[in-house]
Amino acid sequence: MLFKEQVTEAINQMPEQFEIDEIVERLIFLDKVEQGLDDIRNGKVFTQDEVEQKLGKWLK
Repeated sequence: MLFKEQVTEAINQMPEQFEIDEIVERLIFLDKVEQGLDDIRNGKVFTQDEVEQKLGKWLK
C-alpha cells in the first residue's frame, strides 16, 4: 500500500508533461517495491537454497 506522500512525490518527480501511462507504471513499480519490503519485514522470504530446491527442475 502506498501513502499519499509517496504518490505526491512520484508525481513531483515527473516532468511537467507526461503520459498518464508513465505515472501509472511508476506507481505500480513503487507499490510492488513496498509489497516486497513488507514481505521482508514479515519474514516471507526464501533462502538461496530454498529457491534452488523449488526451482531445481526448471534450472536444469
